[in-house]
Amino acid sequence: MKALILVVCLALPVSLAVADNQQRHAYFGDTHLHTSFSPDAGMAGTKVGPNDAYRFVLGETVTSSTGQEATISKPLDFVVIADHAENLGLADAIASADPGLLSDPFGKQLYDLVMAGKGIDAFNALVQKMAKGAEAKIKSESMLRNAWTKIMELADHYNDPGEFTAFIGYEWTSQPGGNNLHRVVVFRGNKASVEPVLPFSLFDSENVEDLWDYMAAYEKDTGGQVLAIPHNGNLSSGMMFAPQYQTTGQPIDKAYAENRSRWEPIVEVTQSKGTGEAHPFLSPDDKFADFEIVDTTNLGGTAQRTTDMIQYEYARSALKMGLEFDKTLGANPFKFGMVGSTDSHAGLPATREDNWWGKAPFLEPSPNRWKDVLIRSSLDPALDLTALQLAASGLAGVWAADNTREAIWDAMARREVFGTTGTRLQVRVFGGYDFGPDDLEGLDLAAKGYASGVPMGGDLAVAPEGNSPGFLVEAMRDPNGANLDRIQIVKGWLDTNGVSQEAVYDVVWSNPDTRKLDAEGNLPSVDSTVDEKEATYSNSIGAASLRGYWQDSTFDPDQSAFYYVRVMEIPTPRWLAYDRKNYDLYDEMPDDVRYSSQERAYSSPIWYSPR
Repeated sequence: MKALILVVCLALPVSLAVADNQQRHAYFGDTHLHTSFSPDAGMAGTKVGPNDAYRFVLGETVTSSTGQEATISKPLDFVVIADHAENLGLADAIASADPGLLSDPFGKQLYDLVMAGKGIDAFNALVQKMAKGAEAKIKSESMLRNAWTKIMELADHYNDPGEFTAFIGYEWTSQPGGNNLHRVVVFRGNKASVEPVLPFSLFDSENVEDLWDYMAAYEKDTGGQVLAIPHNGNLSSGMMFAPQYQTTGQPIDKAYAENRSRWEPIVEVTQSKGTGEAHPFLSPDDKFADFEIVDTTNLGGTAQRTTDMIQYEYARSALKMGLEFDKTLGANPFKFGMVGSTDSHAGLPATREDNWWGKAPFLEPSPNRWKDVLIRSSLDPALDLTALQLAASGLAGVWAADNTREAIWDAMARREVFGTTGTRLQVRVFGGYDFGPDDLEGLDLAAKGYASGVPMGGDLAVAPEGNSPGFLVEAMRDPNGANLDRIQIVKGWLDTNGVSQEAVYDVVWSNPDTRKLDAEGNLPSVDSTVDEKEATYSNSIGAASLRGYWQDSTFDPDQSAFYYVRVMEIPTPRWLAYDRKNYDLYDEMPDDVRYSSQERAYSSPIWYSPR
């Protein structure tokens, strides 16, 4: 990694984190939360329904599915309760003996099993049927309509403009062959604007092109607005960012590229089942590319991972492919911003390592959860997805004028968003041709950034002759979290042969008096204060904030490019270290487990096109 132009970091008080926001504030939320209304969660024992999930994210204490008192460390600013559309509200329908459920043979089978105290058998029967697609559909209009009405009503009830945003949404759960193609569908409006439609599910179609058609018809027929957020692609067997149409297998064309960019402006890049920013196989020169990698199988545990799939599963690779498609098709299918979210199926979206309430009810805090298996493969135990592979991640950050549905949804649509691995650190980046080191002085970085450049998610204008873009970057640590290690810029570009390339640059870092770039432009690692045995760390190293300026001296105005920011915290303990300490598991838990890591944030890119 080679440094181009950089400046020494400026340490700013954490209290200034929102002082220079130019009327846009950083809000943190979860765009991917499941409750007992999701059939898999409900059948697996989740008792936290949408109402209690809202209470939890607002800071109230609720009773978890395992009977524990659960409280989030800090309330969220917004949430999308995104229960699976397929057999939505199944557990609730069983509890209320929904007539439509009882009139369906499969629904009656599940009801009888649960009433007989055989909930695990009901769950297994559901999973087996879901593997066959539409065969799992319970033909109950009342079950779906009742659940969807409750979801819309609760979202409107808890939505409090200016204070808290509750979006109406759901998850479309396409999983052909066990490969994860899931999308969270997020509506901008209220119940009145959404109730003309029911959720579009796998039972309607497993093809994403049909989902886009549903979204287009919704906007045309109602005047509302809607977007979709693909999951992290690491469990998709190379399908999430594949270069072919899902329906026909034919190479994607300009129409596909325009539709995907239109309906899917952001992508989930980190969640509990792994982080999908980069992979060591694809980025061998990036020493931070190995973070929370989960890559042995697909979501169903039905296929062995092969290296030829990996390039179609990770966000950085997809962003690079997007440049290539833009050159050949005249449109970029993978022009997306990046967020993080939890994908919690426990209704409890806590992301702090010391307060993680697990991915599912059986992964709530307990002395034995580290031994559990989240997804058990029917083919080979080596393909199991285990608790040891999971992370307490992640969060979506948005830069919006207000905490309202309209402002936050609009920020997602314009890609002015960032993702974190669970911490609430803030990151900002502006790109333009009129910036310089002097713009780091004072408190008006955002004012200068918006006035003379574009924020994350934006597009640079065509470069003036003889000029190259410069970037103002800033990060503020989580006020209740760890100090910062460094800010990096990740650049992707097309070379003269039209082949995408990448590079990672250290722009600004903590302790610059003692940490220097070596001859190859590499920065020494930050020290670690983590005591893994005691699950502690100290903010005696690192910086509370970092601010820097970087100019791309290798810029070629004839080459397309993107730039995004990655912010690294100093090392901190993982949830496994806290569990080992809290439950005194020193003699039980294995030594070859990572008990600490460096949490981080990813900004959405800024793009440059010579057109």
